[in-house]
Amino acid sequence: MSSDQTAREPLEVVLITGYSGAGRSTAARVLEDLGFYVVDNLPPKLIPEVLELATKAGSGIDRIAIVTDVRSRGFFSSISDVLTFIEDAGIRPTVVFLEAAEEVLVRRYENVRRAHPLQGEGRIIDGIDAEREVLEPVRGSAHIAIDTTGLSVHDLRRKLETAFDRQLSDALLVTVLSFGFKYGLPLDADLVFDVRFLPNPHWVPELRAQSGKDVDVASFVLAQDGALDALDQLEALVRTMAPGYRREGKRYMTIAIGCTGGKHRSVAMTEAFAQRLNSPEFDVRAVHRDLGKE
Repeated sequence: MSSDQTAREPLEVVLITGYSGAGRSTAARVLEDLGFYVVDNLPPKLIPEVLELATKAGSGIDRIAIVTDVRSRGFFSSISDVLTFIEDAGIRPTVVFLEAAEEVLVRRYENVRRAHPLQGEGRIIDGIDAEREVLEPVRGSAHIAIDTTGLSVHDLRRKLETAFDRQLSDALLVTVLSFGFKYGLPLDADLVFDVRFLPNPHWVPELRAQSGKDVDVASFVLAQDGALDALDQLEALVRTMAPGYRREGKRYMTIAIGCTGGKHRSVAMTEAFAQRLNSPEFDVRAVHRDLGKE
């Protein structure tokens, strides 16, 4: 890396990658709005050259976001070498990985009537499977993983702004997400908490039609043995982890609380936990992924 970089603020580097159709282009536009110099569809082998140019005196660049994907041959070995190069130069890059459920990726490609870059002579699903296999090691080393399955463009923007907007407060954004195990695990959860150890209000006739947002159900769930103790321990864990998140530059955390169907127990516990955690230290919102699916 150029010696010119030592005379000014360290270059902030964000690498955006992930599944085709998961929102990389949207992420690039958001970061451009936040003041990043954005380079799209750059092969990994060219990243060191771009960073060398960005660090030269007079470049005017102090934040750069690079979008790269698996269309470059030797993607995995190249991206690994690039990350090593950047870290050896004294820069800690942030790797953002965008993903989505398989059926959502298929639907997005069908809607725009485009072929997947890796499907060849096969189907869209074949391209998605091939890409997933190549990207799995990168997914495991990402600093920020965002599942865009149920996100609108505005939701994705909010997540990225939380992570990279220098004007935001230092409060850690915590999303407490209720879900039903029968609908699958949330892909972007940092912590998954299972509350199926609590009695299920579904088997109480007068509570079955209500949800965990209703007072009667919430009172029933929170009155069960272990419910409040579990919230106490989860809160202690989150407060223990929070300083490390800030130290590592992670500005948001997703805590998933699950029960069987995502209607009663998980919803009540999510609402209670979000309420008790909300403070100047945390910017908390409660989201109910599967409420209403039954």
